[in-house]
Amino acid sequence: MARMTDRLPPVEERRRRLEETWRPRWRPRTIDQVFAAAADLYPERPLVITDERTYTYADIRHWSTKIGRGLIASGIKPGDHVAMDMANFPEFIALKFGIARAGAVAVPVNYLLRRDEVGYVLEQSDAKVFVTMNRFRGMDYLEALDELVPGWEHHGGGERFPELREVFVFSTDGDHRPGAPTLDDLVGRGGTGGEALSSPADPSSPADIVYTSGTTGKPKGVLVTHDSLVRIAYASAYTRAFQDGRRILFSLPLYHVFGYVEGLLCALYAGGAVAPQATFDPLATLQGIERHRINEVLLVPTMTLAVLDVAREKTFDLSSLSVVFSSGGQSPRSVWQEVRDLLGAEEIFTAYGMTETTASTTCMQPDDPIERLMTGQGRLKPAGVAGEPDLGGVLATYKVVDLVTGAELPPGADGELLCRGPAVTAGYYKKPEETAAAFTPDGWLRTGDIGHIDADGYLSLTGRKKESYRCGGELVMPKEIEEVLLSHPGVVQAHVVPVPHRRMGEVGAAFIVFEEGLVSDPDAIIAYCRDRLARFKVPAHIFPIADVELPTSASGKIQKFLLTERATKLLEAGAP
Repeated sequence: MARMTDRLPPVEERRRRLEETWRPRWRPRTIDQVFAAAADLYPERPLVITDERTYTYADIRHWSTKIGRGLIASGIKPGDHVAMDMANFPEFIALKFGIARAGAVAVPVNYLLRRDEVGYVLEQSDAKVFVTMNRFRGMDYLEALDELVPGWEHHGGGERFPELREVFVFSTDGDHRPGAPTLDDLVGRGGTGGEALSSPADPSSPADIVYTSGTTGKPKGVLVTHDSLVRIAYASAYTRAFQDGRRILFSLPLYHVFGYVEGLLCALYAGGAVAPQATFDPLATLQGIERHRINEVLLVPTMTLAVLDVAREKTFDLSSLSVVFSSGGQSPRSVWQEVRDLLGAEEIFTAYGMTETTASTTCMQPDDPIERLMTGQGRLKPAGVAGEPDLGGVLATYKVVDLVTGAELPPGADGELLCRGPAVTAGYYKKPEETAAAFTPDGWLRTGDIGHIDADGYLSLTGRKKESYRCGGELVMPKEIEEVLLSHPGVVQAHVVPVPHRRMGEVGAAFIVFEEGLVSDPDAIIAYCRDRLARFKVPAHIFPIADVELPTSASGKIQKFLLTERATKLLEAGAP
């Protein structure tokens, strides 16, 4: 059980402090400029907290400056793309700000991606430099590079990736590949000069290309600008009413906008700190809160459930913890009261957003009653001085339209959610057709989510127009999995649907039509996928099915919602 938390100052007092700190100097900025302003204000405050060491704002500023100079010395020019395949180490943060300092564009890679998936991102993104871990969580990233581009240590991307000039390796275990440039080598190229290095990027230019799965099954690179990142981060700090020096712990990956924007970038505005954990462990989460006097923890529902399980068994000093932000999927209604009772959270947040909207665009308010958490994902985030006057001070607005006619629906009616505003991406990198399909003719982003907005402006999700689902907070597109299954010599048809899962939110169930006479082995099929897909994409259940049993519409399309119903019933009946 948790002790009584330290009391937060009143919401309006916290928001007023943020406004007073940033109003006199608010203008369009790059990520680097916001970080530099925060480092000027809070040079000796902690920014990155780990069990081994604490890095101040000044430490990260100096480190990132060296990296920025090293990138420039390596031939990186403003607007060039730098890919980074790294977990939540302090090096990720220094590298991220270093890329911004050089005026380059970061391409954060999901470190769970396998060889061919990484190869696709490197090629499609036109990355000039790639910084990768050597090993992490049992994965050998250099072995994958050896298979993709033999001789990468000396020749970069070679003929396979002609844009890729150089690869730098961050060793997670002290082991170094002979001849391979290291992250320390990149830092060393920054020389020994002073701190003067100003990002030449324009605030309206891309800061990141964040890859997310698309309707074709191939990942799409979402273009995210400096302006949208720094404004939505300020809006998040303002909505959640950060107190001075807020400390935020999370194991959500920094390659994703949840950890990156709602954690790291938000903290800058309050002179706060982040305690990023490289892997999720519920015991380590609670121990980290206790050890580092954490004020807020970021979770997805699967993590929240696991943390609560541990908190029931053991007592921790959680008196510093005042805020829990749990979002990215549906939670059982009983969870929210347990978060208050077991963790002592004074304020609880859930939210709604997507990579294409930079981060969350709706959020619960600090003083919302707990009943709101059980029914929705909050209301539009007020953005204070960063808000868009034409949108009433927010950075994104929604409307709900009929799924068939596209006509706008009244409050409370379910339909597809459309979004527009400065938080919304301009599109996908080098994918004009996908970009055009993502927007209505008058410029509204099609979210693909089904929901409604009530008379008080609170948004509630009720379904998905898209076939995507979230497994442990990660977005999964069934078509990508189906393509891998169809590459198996014994598979004739493959149809993947989501089924509910208590901890992961949803997992994949694959209905497979095998070649006639083939004896199916579900474990072998899952192993086949595991070798070719990130863990969160691997289907948890394999159901053989005859072609004639597949439910189809009048036009012959597979009715996947009926497959989901069938899978759910099979699992309830005890199917593996």
